[in-house]
Amino acid sequence: MIQWVQSDSMESNTQKQGRPSSENEDHLMDAYSKAVTNVVETVSPAVVHLKVGGNRMGGAGSGFLISPDGFIVTNQHVVENATEINAEFQDGRNLKAMKIGEDPMTDIAVLKVTSDQFPYLNFSNPSSVKVGQLAIAIGNPLGYESTVTAGVVSALGRSLRSRSGRLIEDVIQTDAALNPGNSGGPLVNSRGQLIGINTAIIPSAQGICFAVGSGTAEYVITRLMKNGFVKRGYLGIAGQNQTVPNRLKIFNKLDQNSGVLVVEIEQSSPAAESLLRKGDMILSLNDQVIRSIDDMHRALDESTIRKELPIRVLREGSLRTFRIRSGEI
Repeated sequence: MIQWVQSDSMESNTQKQGRPSSENEDHLMDAYSKAVTNVVETVSPAVVHLKVGGNRMGGAGSGFLISPDGFIVTNQHVVENATEINAEFQDGRNLKAMKIGEDPMTDIAVLKVTSDQFPYLNFSNPSSVKVGQLAIAIGNPLGYESTVTAGVVSALGRSLRSRSGRLIEDVIQTDAALNPGNSGGPLVNSRGQLIGINTAIIPSAQGICFAVGSGTAEYVITRLMKNGFVKRGYLGIAGQNQTVPNRLKIFNKLDQNSGVLVVEIEQSSPAAESLLRKGDMILSLNDQVIRSIDDMHRALDESTIRKELPIRVLREGSLRTFRIRSGEI
């Protein structure tokens, strides 16, 4: 049986009072929708569509501005071997972009365009990113410009093998849908702050996509802007952030809450030739406290290359200290 909607003249006073006016239509949107739409309005002007020439048969991808003077971040594989790069902006501008630097190890590249001041994105604090929080991806999948998808942060601290064959650490897993052309676009939180750079998907799976975390990204981008490349020490491990169990903290009299768990050791690497083992939790390296993957990256700067470094690990509940010789990437 169909029940027809009554006309305004037949509504009770209670019904009239309970129905929001058209002037307050925006209040009908729930918090989730409002968060997404607000982010899109803020972030979209800083997202660019990249068209690349000379890259095999040419291609396209996404990028985003990180400064008012025109520095753009994207994936390294988007602009690899590019002879010409054009950046298309939401406001209709189409500008030639110059490659400033690239880092195949993390699949990050920095470009530069010149024009009037640009809108840009701010980086989030990496420690503020939580599993389950809102994650919004904006990019140009399959050539469709300014496409928005939303999901959540599914996991943190993943490792992802880059196209160079090396492992990218500090990777965020999200179920925000990504497609070819999303590469290099931003993954942002509900405040429009960058939490990651969209990088890869698993084609055979649904809802499993990856972004390089903002902590690693900011570290790499700073060096690319300064030098055009990233020179770093190298151990040859894959690691993930790990909390130190309370009982082991007390037993070993530790004053740190976390370290880096070794989950894989590459063959013929400096780590493989050392006393380091899979399952060790790294607590310090070169006399620097290691609480996270970001700390590892910072500890292995160019000053550590080909040097014997003291390392302290937690193995099977006990502390061990030895030395490891760093290689170079």
